[in-house]
Amino acid sequence: MNGHCHHHDSHEGWFNTDLKTVLLGALLLVGAEIVEHLCSIRTWQLLLVYLVPYFIVGWETLREAGESLIRGRALDEAFLMGIATVGALAIGFFPDADTQFAEAVFVMLFYRFGEYFEGLAEGESRRSIAHLMDIRPDSANVEREGELLQVAPTDVAVGEVIVIRPGEKVPLDGSIIEGRSSLDTSALTGESLPRDTEEGDSIFSGCINLSGGLRVRTTKPFGESTVARILNLVENATQNKSRSETFITRFARVYTPIVVACAVALAFIPPIFLGSLSTWLYRACIFLVVSCPCALVISVPLSFFGGIGAASKNGILVKGSAWLESLSRVDTMVMDKTGTLTEGVFEVTAVHPEVIDEHELLHLAAHVERYSTHPIALSLRAAYPQEQDGCSVEDVSEIAGQGVSAKVNGKMVYVGNGRLMEAVGATWHPCSHAGTIIHVSIDKLYVGHIVISDRLKEDATEAVKSLKALGVSRSVMLTGDSEEVAAAVAGEVGIDEWHSGLLPEGKVEAVERLLKEFSGQE
Repeated sequence: MNGHCHHHDSHEGWFNTDLKTVLLGALLLVGAEIVEHLCSIRTWQLLLVYLVPYFIVGWETLREAGESLIRGRALDEAFLMGIATVGALAIGFFPDADTQFAEAVFVMLFYRFGEYFEGLAEGESRRSIAHLMDIRPDSANVEREGELLQVAPTDVAVGEVIVIRPGEKVPLDGSIIEGRSSLDTSALTGESLPRDTEEGDSIFSGCINLSGGLRVRTTKPFGESTVARILNLVENATQNKSRSETFITRFARVYTPIVVACAVALAFIPPIFLGSLSTWLYRACIFLVVSCPCALVISVPLSFFGGIGAASKNGILVKGSAWLESLSRVDTMVMDKTGTLTEGVFEVTAVHPEVIDEHELLHLAAHVERYSTHPIALSLRAAYPQEQDGCSVEDVSEIAGQGVSAKVNGKMVYVGNGRLMEAVGATWHPCSHAGTIIHVSIDKLYVGHIVISDRLKEDATEAVKSLKALGVSRSVMLTGDSEEVAAAVAGEVGIDEWHSGLLPEGKVEAVERLLKEFSGQE
């Protein structure tokens, strides 16, 4: 509902401040009803008893109604709730009328309860994307006058040279002027497999430098860097309300003045002809109370909270009720690859020996990668788990951006990409299989290669078929992976269209293009 989000700035658990307010108000309401039934006190004294829970649960709503009046934005739902509950409190002072104090508190309590669920849903959504904030770099190592200084990324100018050590986050976008390394780009692209970089390559903030040291000349200030733009997308993501929820606000702007006008007319027009002003004032207050749309105000946010909660339990993040409602009208589904269609777990999918057999090829590669925590190394060791087989592994050396070398049983073995094979003088050849190709050589002798790729989820193909059966006529995959891998996964799963090599910004642009296409068709 319009203007209520400031109640829910902090949700640190189910039993938070707003829930305490609602529960305290409910408890005090029960106490007030006990006092009313057991104690014989005057009406004004009973009103004071009920005013305690009324103001505890309704103060924020009354304050908002007052602010709306002052700013000239009266007659919204907060004003309607306020005037209806004040009318209920006033009924008790009419002759021969039953007190409606409890009803006034109930109306305000239900309203706050609906607001609580609305804010809780928004808080859950914010927490679900909060992990993205971890990509913000804390500092940058910049070269100035022959010294290496640690400064805030915002203090680094375009064109300055920064040094990124292994294990550090890349603080700014730039171009590598010295060094080779592997970069963990999962925070940007969602791809688990690190990317090799070398001198002349562009590098984006938010990545993590895994192996070699790098000297980078910055090409953008921090405010325009990749990580800053991603954080801006997260922090300023539009929290659009659903059509049903915005309908409440639009409905209140029309409904409230009509109800108030009818109540005023009911209070003052009949007495002109029939007399008994007090009787018609009483009836006008009753009209205000029964006209208050409590069911509408509480049921809509509660139903969306239930839907968003159920989706989150199944691993689906819905950023707001507007998106949940829009799912009923979806005809194009856009999805990521890693973690959505694939497991995000890399494994050996093919072994192509040249001189030695498959077992020996895996044996050499796994031993060379024995001490590495790189995802490729983990995949090779998983394919050849017999590490303790008595082999001698010595002089293990990681070559940044290329691979690893080691002496296995006295033979120098190199495991890595094509650049490593060229560096040692081994004649290698590419592979037609989709995935990451790991080449192996013994000294200068090329002995074969191993294909490592992400494992497709068992239900991915069936899920895409089910979407099409539900009316999704077009499926699109956006991925940061290579064109070859993207094409292979799309073909196997049944995706209609795919776009590869995308950073998060590129994925957003692709979605915006699709939205424009959709708008043009309407």
